[in-house]
Amino acid sequence: MRQEIYQRLQHREELLRFVRLHPIWYRTLARDPDAFAELEKQAKHFYGKTVPQRIGQFGEQLSMVNMLIQMARAMRD
Repeated sequence: MRQEIYQRLQHREELLRFVRLHPIWYRTLARDPDAFAELEKQAKHFYGKTVPQRIGQFGEQLSMVNMLIQMARAMRD
């Protein structure tokens, strides 16, 4: 792996952890350093940081709050 790619990974611990969990990326980045953008994209998907995943998580949290409110109302009555 090229030194500049490794330094970029060291500054972003989450990406470094992703590469360690998926060692095929060592070979991919060594052969094609331009694949770094693809690595970032797949890491975002892996950690659930894409926009659709965040919207889904927000919807789940919202439904949980709604359920707690309904439960509090039922206990009050």
